[in-house]
Amino acid sequence: MSDASYLQALAVTKTYPGERVAGVKGISLNIEPHQITAIIGESGSGKSTLLRLLYGLLSPDEGSVTFKGERIWGPEEKLIPGHDAMKMVTQDTDGLNLFAKVWDNIAVLLPNTDVATKEQRTEQVLRQLNIFKLADKQAFFLSGGEKQRVAIARALATRPEVLLLDEPFNQVDTSFREGLQQDIRQIVHDTRLTVIMVSHDPAEVLSMADELIVLKEGEIIEAGHPKTLYQHPQNLYTAKLLTNCNVLTQDEAAQCGIHTHAAEIVIYPEWANPTGSWTRKDWTVKQVLFKGSYEDLLVAKGDISLRLLNDEPGKYKVGDRVHIKINKYLEF
Repeated sequence: MSDASYLQALAVTKTYPGERVAGVKGISLNIEPHQITAIIGESGSGKSTLLRLLYGLLSPDEGSVTFKGERIWGPEEKLIPGHDAMKMVTQDTDGLNLFAKVWDNIAVLLPNTDVATKEQRTEQVLRQLNIFKLADKQAFFLSGGEKQRVAIARALATRPEVLLLDEPFNQVDTSFREGLQQDIRQIVHDTRLTVIMVSHDPAEVLSMADELIVLKEGEIIEAGHPKTLYQHPQNLYTAKLLTNCNVLTQDEAAQCGIHTHAAEIVIYPEWANPTGSWTRKDWTVKQVLFKGSYEDLLVAKGDISLRLLNDEPGKYKVGDRVHIKINKYLEF
């Protein structure tokens, strides 16, 4: 059974003065332990503010944040901000000593009272992040992705109960990003760590997270399992965050054979496909974008454009006339 009061925000508000109101407004949430929770939203929606409130780097203007039933102190009350049972990693790796070896960057955080345990723990986190082979390498010569792995290893060295990640994969090359994400999921599984992450990348949150929290203009508009929110979003905003979807007006939908009372409909690229109809070929292929094992097709009919997923690369070329079959859509 999950503990609803593990990490909790109750009616939390934090605003910043300026032309545009920013921050979070009246947010209440419960973070489930031993899983990965992802916070998503447009730039300026309050994601990083919420993460810093949960950690104790910021104090709320109103409301409270508690960890295991005890209030988290803010920077006005705590000499070194941030809860002692938590660690935060951002996309910025300035905390590394670039002139020290990777091993020393981690070992320095552990006490010298038990040297054997110190060495064992340092090796353990290096292996968990698959960077043991870099142990004797000077941090200055690491790639951006390697530095990020070291930063996460440093955060894990003292065995925090909660790891907070603020856009942690921005500096990681795409080819290495998936491996790092898998490593973090494995660490959560093996150690029962609780992870809270902020991300703007739908591929990250859909593959990593157990729970999604969607922020819009400082407020939570929906939350749930990634698969549920992807397939059945309650808001157009969420659908647009999670995929590069097609959004049509009621009139445009009618021209596609969809008759609805909804103001807008959404069609995911994988929910429509070109067919080889002999009678109707009223769409024209405008772009073919090669993606490796699949292609993105941009097709148009009059003023209407749709982006589709084609899993048979090479089948269509620019200028081809096709018929489009729409298998599923969402109404908003």
